[in-house]
Amino acid sequence: QVQVVESGGGLVQPGGSLRLSCEASGFTMDYFAIGWFRQAPGKLREGVGCISSSDVFTHLTHYEDSVKGRFTISGDDAKNTVYLQMDSLKFEDTAVYSCAARYPWYGWNCSDVDEYNYWGQGTQVTVSS
Repeated sequence: QVQVVESGGGLVQPGGSLRLSCEASGFTMDYFAIGWFRQAPGKLREGVGCISSSDVFTHLTHYEDSVKGRFTISGDDAKNTVYLQMDSLKFEDTAVYSCAARYPWYGWNCSDVDEYNYWGQGTQVTVSS
């Protein structure tokens, strides 16, 4: 059974850092894509970025403009885990962060994923002074 579970959320001051984890089970990290999403109160869910592996690329990443240069997505195949490193956090980064998996997936760039089929429950990130 495929599952993804997020962890690592919490309270952090503006300018601080936090690392979220997305642990995957039920599949190995090849021919996959994992996306990170967030939803702030009263707002629609938005994409943060994603990571994928295929025949051509391993751990290819993509970021949305709102987090580019501040957030980094990485993967640890041995732990079947994807990480979202968040630096220089801002008040507006406050949201519930979720990861989602598309498996199997045979594309090249995870930005092309049209639908993720396995979702985690989310973890709260609050940026506050």
